Parts: sequence; structure tokens; C-alpha cells
Amino acid sequence: MKILFKQWPVYLLSSITMTMSAPHAFYTYKYRPPQSLLRDPITDRSNRRMEAIAAAKLRAELLGVLRSRRSAEVPLSVEPGKPVVHCLFQETPRPRFSEAMESCPKANISNFKELLEEENFYLITESGEQGRLPVLILSMKEDSHQRKPAVVFLHSTNKCKEWLRPLLEAYASRGYIAVAIDSRYHGERARSMTTYRDALVSAWKNGDTMPFIFDTVWDLIKLADYLTERKDIDPSRIGISGESLGGMHAWIAAATDTRYAVAVPIIGVQGFRWAIDNDKWQARVDSIKAVFEEARIDLGKSAIDKEVVEKVWDRIAPGLASQFDSPFTVPIIAPRPLLLLNGEEDPRCPLAGLKLPMGRAEKAYKEAHSLDNLKLVAQPGIGHQMTSLMVKEASDWFDQFLKK
Repeated sequence: MKILFKQWPVYLLSSITMTMSAPHAFYTYKYRPPQSLLRDPITDRSNRRMEAIAAAKLRAELLGVLRSRRSAEVPLSVEPGKPVVHCLFQETPRPRFSEAMESCPKANISNFKELLEEENFYLITESGEQGRLPVLILSMKEDSHQRKPAVVFLHSTNKCKEWLRPLLEAYASRGYIAVAIDSRYHGERARSMTTYRDALVSAWKNGDTMPFIFDTVWDLIKLADYLTERKDIDPSRIGISGESLGGMHAWIAAATDTRYAVAVPIIGVQGFRWAIDNDKWQARVDSIKAVFEEARIDLGKSAIDKEVVEKVWDRIAPGLASQFDSPFTVPIIAPRPLLLLNGEEDPRCPLAGLKLPMGRAEKAYKEAHSLDNLKLVAQPGIGHQMTSLMVKEASDWFDQFLKK
């Protein structure tokens, strides 16, 4: 069996299980230190207090950055919406079908369509056009007034919330309140095929917005404000997940806001600083290349290099390649359940770049006596792609921790 991260200390790999599911295999890693590494109760309590203080400080710093480029804050309010018939995809050819999402476990309900309840509305998260957050919620009509668990799903680059409907329906059939949003400059928040690209370039030029990750994380904080007040949702059982860009949103939102009780970033967590230092930034840069080309020209460079990459990240997402990078923000999700799903060959989220964040996360979960709440799954032979096996792993994780 192939062992990833074999250079890590032995105790990090002391309990490795392999789950077979033809035609691929998942290698799953759950960390269990030897008894000699366990501390006495007094030391444990002291360490947990220090970790909690450090985590709260980092969250406050991240929240400060998120607030730094906001338009005027307004009271959180809801405006009615309508179902979107033709979602704007900012890519060609237009995507038609996702085998991975269609494979999501779904309850067998004969009159499912009749019982399915759909809500479309806008959550006003700040003033201005982009402060109007489109929300889609699917749930089952029931006579019971019991509060349910909720899961928020985030789409990948250039797609929209309607693309996630197969996941929403599957989770709704299993008793969840299933929630999706359009991230900034996507879906109903886009006007053309280049809206997101143009927003990234504008952020580089003007430094007044943060369209890459951070602005949507602000929306997710406001969304948590709304969801925790709903009478049909258990505020202690809200999960968050997303694919690619959506995985990054899920990761940073869970790090910032502890109301997201369970997190499952899919092909999203990566080491931005590690990629720069190890010359592995090209695949991520290519996914939003226009802004880096614009920066290259402005900086008088003949080609995009690591200096260009670092300056762009610092400009459009301050701290993403430094104090808010994965080695610092993944550990502060502890002790909440966290499942990372990656492809073993993913060039945008190289596994080698997860060595440091996973090592630090393991320490944080160990301090919290919550090692069973941390798991990394890497699918062999898979690049930057969400697969049916990943969808099933995510589904099982949410059921394990959100279902009573």
C-alpha cells in the first residue's frame, strides 16, 4: 500500500486504513499518537486555553481583513426571489451534467417532487449590487416542527448555485435543509461571461474588493446569522462544503465562523505559501490567469513568476499566502469535525503542500482530544476533480456528525 507523507513522524501514520471501492481506492488517514505523547490533565487544560486564545485572535484578525473592504454595512434583511431558469455559466462549453453530484446518496421517496419545498430569496449582506446574496434552499415538507440539520454547498469557479441542485435534492431527501448560494460575481451576481475575471482584475488594479475567496466568506458569515435564526434549523448542526473554489470558501468560512459545526472542503485546501516557495503555483494561477497577466504587465515582467504571484495574492486576498494560509487556518477549525477530500494527483492542491497544515491540525485536534474529528482522504490517480467517491465520503461524514 502506498503511504503518502512518509517523511512525517511515524506517529502521524500509526493508524492508516484503506477503504476499497471499485474501480478506485481511497487512502484515509486518521492520526493516533502513542500513549507516551499524552499529557497530564493540567497541562492539557493549559494548552487548550492557549490554543483557544490563539485561534480567537487569528479569527479576529481575519474578520478585520474581511471588514476592511466592505461597502456600508446594513441590517441583515431578506428580499423575495424567483427560481432561476437559465443560470449564467462563465465558461464554454456550458456544463450539462455532473456524474459525481448525481451519485449522491438519496432517500427513496415515491412522491419526492411533491414533497420537495424550494425557497429562492436574496439576503442583503451589505450595501451595493454585490451585497445582494442569492440563496436557494431545498427541504422536505413535513408536519413535524423538529429542527433539522443544514448543509451549505458552494459551487466551483464560473458555475452557480443551480448547478448544485442534484446535491441539494439528495440531502433534502435525507432530512437536511440544503442551502446553496451564488458566490461573488457568479450566477445571479454576474452580468456577462467575464464578470468574475473582470472583478479579479479590478481588485488588482484598485485594491478595493476581495473577489477571490474573502468577499464570499463575508457572505457566509451573514448567511450563518440568518440560518441560526430559522425555526426549522438546529443552529448547532450546520455544515459547510464546496468544490474547488467552493472548497476554499468552505475552509476559510469554517476557520472564521465557529457556527459552521462540520466542514468538508473538496479539492479546495492548499498551501499558497508552500506553492510559491516550491514553484508549484502554476496550476492555480492558470485557473484565473487574466489577473496574473494584468499584474505581470503592470510590474514590467516578461513572464509570470513567483514575485507576480505573491503580489497578486497580497493584493486581492491579503494574508492568504501568509497568516491566513492553511498551516494557520486549518488547525483553528479544531475540534469541529473536518474532512479534507483531495485527488492524489491534484496540481492545484498538491498533497505535499498539505504536510504542514495537516501536521499542525493533528496537533490541535490531539490537544482537544478530538482526533476522530479529523480526516484527510486522497483518491489515487485523480487530479483536480470531484468524484463520486468524494461525494459519498462527504455524505457519510455529514451523516455521522450532523444526524441525531
